[in-house]
Parts: sequence; structure tokens; C-alpha cells
Amino acid sequence: MVNNKVHMATKVSPFIANYGRKLWIGVNIRRKGKVENATEFAERIRRVQEKAEAVLRKVQKEMKRQVDRGQQEVEEWKR
Repeated sequence: MVNNKVHMATKVSPFIANYGRKLWIGVNIRRKGKVENATEFAERIRRVQEKAEAVLRKVQKEMKRQVDRGQQEVEEWKR
């Protein structure tokens, strides 16, 4: 699944970035364990998304630098 694949730059999957947990595919719908409150969940999601955004901005700048390195000035055409 695309949503469950860990992104190379961010090191988290889109599903984790959006929902704060791993995508679980199974048949047991009753889960045992602690349920975090909404404030904790929102804060954790915010941190994950901020980290992903920072990493993607850094990668974007590096990609632009690599592309711009090979660019040449273009002559302006006169009519």
C-alpha cells in the first residue's frame, strides 16, 4: 500500500504522518491497551507533521540546487 510505505526522506509513512499510528490490517477489531487523549494525539501528530515538512523542505532545496547547477542563461529573442 502506498499510504503504508515509509518515505525515504521523512522516514515515516503518509498514514503515520496523518493519523499518528501504523496502518493495521487485520481481523481483530478489539484492541487492548492505553488510549491516548485528544490533546496528546494532536500534539504528537503536529510534531510528526512539522518534522516531515522540515525534511521535505530541505530535500526540495537540495533538489533545486542540483537542477539549478546545470542551468544556463537563455538568450532573449528579438522580433
